[in-house]
Amino acid sequence: MEDSEESSNWDEEEAVIDNDIQGPQDLHTAGHNRPLSWSVSPGRRKSSFSSRRSIEDPLLLRHDSTKTDVSQLQRSGRINQKIHVVTEDLTIALSGFATSYLGFASYMMLCILTCGLAYLVLRWLPRCKIWLIGKRQPLRQCSWVAVEDQWSQLEIHDLIREQYGHSVSTVFGTSEKHRFNPLDEDDDPVMSTLSFLDYRYMRFCFHPLDDRFMLASDWKDPKWTDVKSIRVGLDSDERYRREQIFGRNQLDIQQKSVPQLLVDEVSLAQNVINGWLLRSSGFPSFLRLPGRQVMSAELVPGDVYEVSDPSLTQLPCDSLLLAGDCIVNESMLTGESVPVSKIPATNESLRILELGLSPIHPEAARSFLFGGTKIIRARRPQDGTDEEAVALAIVARTGFNTTKGALVRSMLFPKPSGFKFYKDAFRYIAVMAAVAGIGFIASLVNFVRLELAWHLVIVRALDLITIVVPPALPATLTIGTNFALSRLKLRSIFCISPQRVNVGGKLDVVCFDKTGTLTEDGLDVLGVRVVQRPAMRFSDLLSSSSTLLPGTAYERDPAVDYHIHKAALHIMATCHSLHAVDGELVGDPLDIKMFEFTKWSFTEGSQDPFSMPTEEFNSHDLSHAKPPAGSEYDLDHTTGAKSTVAVQLNIIKGFEFLSQLRRASVIASQIPVDYADLLDFYTHRGYRVIACATKRVSDHREVLQSMDRQEAESELDFVGFIIFENKLKPSTTSTVRELHQAGIRQVMCTGDNILTAISVAREFGEFGAQLIDCEAGDFRNPNAQLLWQSVDNPLFRLDTKTLTVSVIGWSTRLLSDSISHSCLR
Repeated sequence: MEDSEESSNWDEEEAVIDNDIQGPQDLHTAGHNRPLSWSVSPGRRKSSFSSRRSIEDPLLLRHDSTKTDVSQLQRSGRINQKIHVVTEDLTIALSGFATSYLGFASYMMLCILTCGLAYLVLRWLPRCKIWLIGKRQPLRQCSWVAVEDQWSQLEIHDLIREQYGHSVSTVFGTSEKHRFNPLDEDDDPVMSTLSFLDYRYMRFCFHPLDDRFMLASDWKDPKWTDVKSIRVGLDSDERYRREQIFGRNQLDIQQKSVPQLLVDEVSLAQNVINGWLLRSSGFPSFLRLPGRQVMSAELVPGDVYEVSDPSLTQLPCDSLLLAGDCIVNESMLTGESVPVSKIPATNESLRILELGLSPIHPEAARSFLFGGTKIIRARRPQDGTDEEAVALAIVARTGFNTTKGALVRSMLFPKPSGFKFYKDAFRYIAVMAAVAGIGFIASLVNFVRLELAWHLVIVRALDLITIVVPPALPATLTIGTNFALSRLKLRSIFCISPQRVNVGGKLDVVCFDKTGTLTEDGLDVLGVRVVQRPAMRFSDLLSSSSTLLPGTAYERDPAVDYHIHKAALHIMATCHSLHAVDGELVGDPLDIKMFEFTKWSFTEGSQDPFSMPTEEFNSHDLSHAKPPAGSEYDLDHTTGAKSTVAVQLNIIKGFEFLSQLRRASVIASQIPVDYADLLDFYTHRGYRVIACATKRVSDHREVLQSMDRQEAESELDFVGFIIFENKLKPSTTSTVRELHQAGIRQVMCTGDNILTAISVAREFGEFGAQLIDCEAGDFRNPNAQLLWQSVDNPLFRLDTKTLTVSVIGWSTRLLSDSISHSCLR
């Protein structure tokens, strides 16, 4: 959560911003002698936004500061607050109110006199209700709060107050001790009352010293500094306090009753979705805590539980792994079923862990277990340096504060979209209502002139309104939407926002992911091309491991140096992050395909090569790879009387793949002269190409353990290319052609090489031969410009000013409409 003073996108709106806190000494002196349940007006500077001149928006209304009533409220504390929730990309404004007895009596009288019509109207128009019954109050004294987001959606929520009786630091995480005067005994005072607000399943607790609401999900225990010391967990009193602050660990969705549905939206589809989410959000399992078992719904931040419990198949909350190792499937978050290995947290990862950031810091994410993800394997510590007998994790976030909770919340509260369809529908109803109003007046005059009975006059005049604006129109649209949802469901198409169905026929653009959507999920190894020395040119395509490195001497060509071939094979057998679970390999599909190409066997050891190295390691504890039967011995290595030596490759240390480190600059040795040509040849045809390199290092244990990534990835010897192919799905071409015939534009989103993406697009007929590639200059140079050139012929470039194609070295411009049209696509 961030408090910002930047100008909002709201027109003529205003709110108090949470910056510019007074100095600590002044703040403490101002509120030292007040009861903390309401104490300490921090006297912050109020932001100066332009005032609304309409009484229709009382939430952010700012009266003239010279008026007595407002200045008195400001002396008692802030009235408004604006909060930006970073993880939700949500900006809200809060304003405190108390119920006016006179206004509430008027509201009740209107509801009775209109037989409930005023209740419906004011429920649909909450601003008018606030104006009628609300009375401005400081946030610390208010009884209810009006909350408005950046899309002008206004909600009213009661402020909940509970008896607490504990220090401020137990609620707001960061230590309040020595914040003001280190010699003061009350530098971390006790809160007699805990005030909080639940908005869209996010809890905002009121900070009595800062005079503002703070998001509870950003909480981090200041005692989380040493991994071993926090393994003891919490006592019963502390667990009760934290449950009072953060609530229970469950996604308990409040479903609307039937009368509420009829009043608010008359939509049963949303209720069905809420019910599905409610059924799928529970974890009715028991967890092992030190000395006892508890239900997963009773977990609170700071609890330590056993991850290696065989009955635990799904993580109940966001946690941090403290001991042991774990392999999880995070497809719920990423959409890709790629197992992820987790390692124990360190003191450094505890220090950099910031729960208010999105996403989690990469170093801390290596130990962070996201709630709702599936556990593939969890093991106790294997290296012998940790005395724990089980794998342990500490609870970091629970309930809707977890990543899964945020995902469910995004389904329940999608960002509003201003569809033209709905605007036109409201315009139509408004015009017809105006016509009905004119007809009502004309009919009323004629009926009175004919001296008809009054009850007959009213009934006949109102008939005209119901005929022009059918009252069953909203219900009819809802029923039609529900039928459309049921038909889509039969084709395995699910929609989390039913209102999107009504505008499905007006789509202009459809965006696809490439891998796994347009193409098959897995990759197949087409072959390997290694460097031939001393000619420094690539070999022919080697399509199998037996042709890459023949297992017998008579199969080897005497004119070929097979040391490079052996290096390529050893790279494919060891340079991966695979794990063996129940006799099967799990990991990145590319790594699995690459290893299966070698036909070697893999045995996982107790020492994780991607975790922090231990002081001592045994070769028996390391993961290793062995060649298949018939190729167990190294033909190029002889020792003493033996003519052959058995091959076993131990994986001592590894560095995980990081997308931001994909760069060719780590290769410092000479590369083949046809490097660029061969790379372009395969990438233009849609193949994925991975470069391989090796480096000879000392076999001393101390050198290997102290080697960092930068040192390991420098001065490498280039070995060759591993080439993968990714085929289109059978239904891709027909689907894209159908969308093209319907006049819907197709966009492919991918993180692969742009040439690979272009080749895939051409394969299903999305692009023509004159596609233009966009290349960016050095991003560090402020004078860098975008260069648009043809991927087939770099001589063809696009003029950035005239959007016409020109040829380098020629003054003649190609003005062909077909070529220009292809370039602009």
